[in-house]
Amino acid sequence: MASYCRISKALIMLWVTFIVLITKAQSQTWSLLQAPKELTLKLIRDPVILSQASIDYGHIVHDNPFAIFSPSSVSDISNLINFSNSLTIPFTIAPRGQAHSVHGQAMTNDGVVVNMTDLNGFRNGSGIIVVSDDTTIDPYADVGGEQIWIDVLHATLERGLTPLSWTDYLFLSVGGTLSNAGISGQTFRFGPQISNVHELDLVTGKGEIVTCSRVKQSELFYGVLGGLGQFGIITRARIALGPAPTRVKWLRLLYNEFSAFSGDQEHLISFNGRNETNAADYVEGFLLLNQPPLDLSFYPQPDQPRITSLVTQYGIIYIIELVKYYNNTTQAHVDEDVKLLVEGLKFVPTFMFEKDVSYEEFLNRVHTDELFLRSQGLWDVPHPWLNLFVPRSRISDFDQGVFKGIILQQNIPAGLVIIYPINRTKWDDNMSAVTPHEDVFYVLSFLRSTGFDQLEEFKVQNQQILQFCVNAGIGIKQYLPQNKTRQEWKEHFGPKWNFFKERKAQFDPNRILSPGQGIFN
Repeated sequence: MASYCRISKALIMLWVTFIVLITKAQSQTWSLLQAPKELTLKLIRDPVILSQASIDYGHIVHDNPFAIFSPSSVSDISNLINFSNSLTIPFTIAPRGQAHSVHGQAMTNDGVVVNMTDLNGFRNGSGIIVVSDDTTIDPYADVGGEQIWIDVLHATLERGLTPLSWTDYLFLSVGGTLSNAGISGQTFRFGPQISNVHELDLVTGKGEIVTCSRVKQSELFYGVLGGLGQFGIITRARIALGPAPTRVKWLRLLYNEFSAFSGDQEHLISFNGRNETNAADYVEGFLLLNQPPLDLSFYPQPDQPRITSLVTQYGIIYIIELVKYYNNTTQAHVDEDVKLLVEGLKFVPTFMFEKDVSYEEFLNRVHTDELFLRSQGLWDVPHPWLNLFVPRSRISDFDQGVFKGIILQQNIPAGLVIIYPINRTKWDDNMSAVTPHEDVFYVLSFLRSTGFDQLEEFKVQNQQILQFCVNAGIGIKQYLPQNKTRQEWKEHFGPKWNFFKERKAQFDPNRILSPGQGIFN
């Protein structure tokens, strides 16, 4: 009898919870339909468009929004947030740029997705303004949060200028990458993209339109950069610029020993001053695994058989990707600069390969891969990515336990595995972004594509990698994190958690913004 009562009580509680959720959803729906006309005219409920907003690049999470909001101005976004805050039960709001998230971070269930790309129309082509004249000591670009980095590159190159820090893929929105960090092979030298921002315009979770910087509204400025969209929607960023090179020497060096590979990478990033003439301009690395098919398209055709033989012999080959920029004034000695850079490095003799390409061709190199994958129908598929920061002191343990102990032992294609070190001194610890507490840490990215039939296998392997790090006591931090519980988020932010929570209460007290991250919702 007691057991029956306990079961009945549990069923009643479950039913009550269900009723509360349904009532809340109905309340939000009714409230949105009763919104002021200037808002409802911008709400889109077309089933096809709603379906498109329920997926992202990851194709793993599907959350169905109630509506898509198409803003004609920044004020429209402010009005939408203010209306949500005026309700007894506010609806959630998710800003969506290029939707390149992989785990539903730009989604909301039954809330409103703000289509940030529509802001580009109201700016009438003035979404990127490059400022460089006799009165400007340091050139910069004022860029709309909805703009994509490839367009920023084109606009700045017209003035002989360029942003200093990049992501590997340029068809991402400025607001999206700054909400995370924005990292690539230049990060060791110039820091992540968030370290190269002078000023922001944004709309807070309270609907306030604010301009902030390191000296003005600094708490909000630091919170938003790397803040995963929790405190405000970025509508403008002032990006630091420098002189643009015209061409690059693009090298790949092959290693059969991890210690030599990691030691040389760390040596290359030790020359990290902004004006170091003998420094590399870009340092990354990745793996060639004995898993077909091998992508050897970078290498000369005659050398591909011996590279294949090397991979077959050792199982894993580690590759340093190294770049030196140059222009007309430095062209005469760039070859000597490259020679000095590689002098003493411990790559496998005769396994150094070089290309000479334009600056834009190098920065936009991933787009060529994208066009090929789209042509093969391999772009819009699940992407169970895993991105980690690993402390330098444990990177050899990671190599043994993950690369050799999990990846090579399982018959699951690893896809593209990127590995490179960066300097923590180039990060501003006041910002929300989280890193390991060592002067040097590694970026580890497992960038996989798969069919829906194999998705679960990859998710299981990702969890095995995370669990190995926990069991081995490797103090990793996730980049583009996919945490599921409040406790996991607390552990992720560590000492920053209380600051993060306080900033949320200050700038988005009703927890409206970016529910897809799963931090507070």
